[in-house]
Amino acid sequence: MKSGSPSNQHLEVQIRWLIRRDMAEVLRIEQASAANPWNDEDFLCCLRQRNCIGMVAEHNHRIVGFMIYELHKSRLHILNFAVAPECRRSGVGAQMVLRLVDKLSQQRRSEILLEVREGNLDGQLFFKQQGFKAVCVLRRHFDDTEEDAYIMQFRLNAHAEEAATFAPHNRITEISDIDAA
Repeated sequence: MKSGSPSNQHLEVQIRWLIRRDMAEVLRIEQASAANPWNDEDFLCCLRQRNCIGMVAEHNHRIVGFMIYELHKSRLHILNFAVAPECRRSGVGAQMVLRLVDKLSQQRRSEILLEVREGNLDGQLFFKQQGFKAVCVLRRHFDDTEEDAYIMQFRLNAHAEEAATFAPHNRITEISDIDAA
């Protein structure tokens, strides 16, 4: 894969916990990805909290993506997420989100939330493709700019609920429902 250019090639990654020696590569990805990147101290301060977890995606012994998230009673909250520019559009981010979605039912949590900057159209579209929906706007949310944020939400049972909402409805169904009662 060419360095610096997105590819449609699918990369298989190993997803594991973030460890201290990963920080140099995580910081490199963060610097290349964020307009207002976190620094080493921002990461360490966050990860020292009991409910905060870091994950990395590794390909060929190289970190190609990371995610920092918080555990809450009924949800997970993504705080920071990025994929190395040269590995974008290759399935790395989708594999990381899928790993997080898998944690929902295992841990009796039902949703994932995150804030996406108004100007981050690529991020909004990526999370929409992963099944997230914009549910709220936070006006002037970020300390570093006056930019708004969209709260995006993934609900574990949303697909089943949507299917029920859009299920065909006819008189035979109504009669079956009445007979069942």
